[in-house]
Amino acid sequence: MVSDKKNLSPSSSRKLNSPPAEETTPLIDNTKPLSSHPKTLANVFIAIVGAGVLGMPYAFKRTGWIMGLLILSFIAASTTYCMTLLVQIRRKLDSYENGTTNISSFGDLGFAVCGTLGRFVVDVLITLSQAGFCIGYLIFIANTLLHLFHDEPFSDLSLSSGISRFTVKSLYIWGCFPFQLGLNSIKTLTHLAPLSIFADVVDIGAMGVVMLEDLRLIMLRRREVKAFGGVSVFFYGMGVALFGYEGIAMVLPIESEMKDNAKFNKILALSKGLTTLMYGAFGALGYFAFGDKTKDIITSNLGTGWISSLVQLGLCINLFFTFPLMMNPVYEIVKRRFSGGRYCLWLRWLLVLIVSLVALFVPNFADFLSLVGSSVCCCLGFILPGLFHLLAFKDEQGCKGCSLDIGIMIFGVVLAISGTWFSLMEILSAKE
Repeated sequence: MVSDKKNLSPSSSRKLNSPPAEETTPLIDNTKPLSSHPKTLANVFIAIVGAGVLGMPYAFKRTGWIMGLLILSFIAASTTYCMTLLVQIRRKLDSYENGTTNISSFGDLGFAVCGTLGRFVVDVLITLSQAGFCIGYLIFIANTLLHLFHDEPFSDLSLSSGISRFTVKSLYIWGCFPFQLGLNSIKTLTHLAPLSIFADVVDIGAMGVVMLEDLRLIMLRRREVKAFGGVSVFFYGMGVALFGYEGIAMVLPIESEMKDNAKFNKILALSKGLTTLMYGAFGALGYFAFGDKTKDIITSNLGTGWISSLVQLGLCINLFFTFPLMMNPVYEIVKRRFSGGRYCLWLRWLLVLIVSLVALFVPNFADFLSLVGSSVCCCLGFILPGLFHLLAFKDEQGCKGCSLDIGIMIFGVVLAISGTWFSLMEILSAKE
């Protein structure tokens, strides 16, 4: 591994960009107080854990529980390595510019390495990924409320009964719409901080309750489960796992705010390890508890008791208030590119409308997780880190290092193409 303190070679230094004023302004403000080790660990954990965990039991059902655990472990290790590549690049550029590069986000790094095109590609992918997460949130909220308040199975809710399942789902999504317009109109995240903390506490508590219920059901009855699925579902599982580790865009902001960032890689690895244990336990227990009857959103398998209803409503509230937080990077990018860095209310409302419209036409939560993970998250998690590291270190790391970067990019391309194809086939087959 190349030392972060080593200066750029003359040939590589000529390729670094001295950006114009409007491009050098970082998306993240660096004047915040520096974070301690425990706070950094918590920040990384919160940045990673999201709605993707709710689709893990269904993914284990498709891939088999051993294959699912292996996929989770591999994705956790490989994405952690790619995250450390971004940190290496940022530290190297900082050492070359004596700490004046102002690189505090993925987009800033893209500009420093690849110029305007690099920042544009990163901005587009982050916009798609963050919007994809929010689309998943709306799908979960609508499907969960549908499960709670409409007991009829899918086949029984026909047009002859007065209202179809799709129409009921659309009513729940449109019911969220005006409230999301209000929440997403808030200019600063400071006012949403208490809601964010509340949402995280509810999320962890609800997951704990679900896992306890899974254990109770496993003790009562053991269901038949499979250890390995077919080759065709391998890429499907990879996509869901990638969606679950959704925090790569927040690595540089969190690392830049750490008091002793020399130990950031160890804290990142620890947080990823804890997250993987939680994801693996949640996915395996959910699959063991319900077997072939495991649904795309695990909370839909829970009974109709008041505890179950509170858990599901709590998760809905969590994602409802997380929505504006996840859309904030999109608003920052759109503000910088389309409104001259000024707050623009109608652009925010337009983006909320687009996200809501897309959510109406996605039938399955876990299939959508796999699609976003295989396409957008794969590019952000593998292809771009490998490419940026290759361009920044190609004159110093030799053939072995360059081959590793190229291998990461090739793996990302293969996974993106194959995973996107299989996920689209799943979504289209579900509509038939």
